[in-house]
Amino acid sequence: QVQLVESGGGLVQAGGSLRLSCVASGRTFSNYVMGWFRQAPGKEREFVTAITWSGTGIRYAESVKGRFTIARDNAKNTVYLQMNSLKPEDTAVYYCASRSFNVLSSSRYEYNYWGQGTQVTVSS
Repeated sequence: QVQLVESGGGLVQAGGSLRLSCVASGRTFSNYVMGWFRQAPGKEREFVTAITWSGTGIRYAESVKGRFTIARDNAKNTVYLQMNSLKPEDTAVYYCASRSFNVLSSSRYEYNYWGQGTQVTVSS
């Protein structure tokens, strides 16, 4: 089992920045792809970004490319999501997820473990 705990959400004005963190515990953090997803009210949970264990493989959703950056610190069992130039349409609950295969995926069905989510609200 892997437990994931997100933090760093909050309320920010459009154009502002936030950094989310996700700390993993339980089974080894190594060899897991880590991803971030988000879900706005009334919408499906959607892929934001993911990173391989080594950090050399990264994928972003088109909607966040150039604004969001994912990174991981395996020594701290932590993955980060730096969000810059935030827009009101980025408002959602953001979830950290892990996949027990070191292959990137943008499908939420291929992630085994999920955090409880952290709310990000961007005001216009």
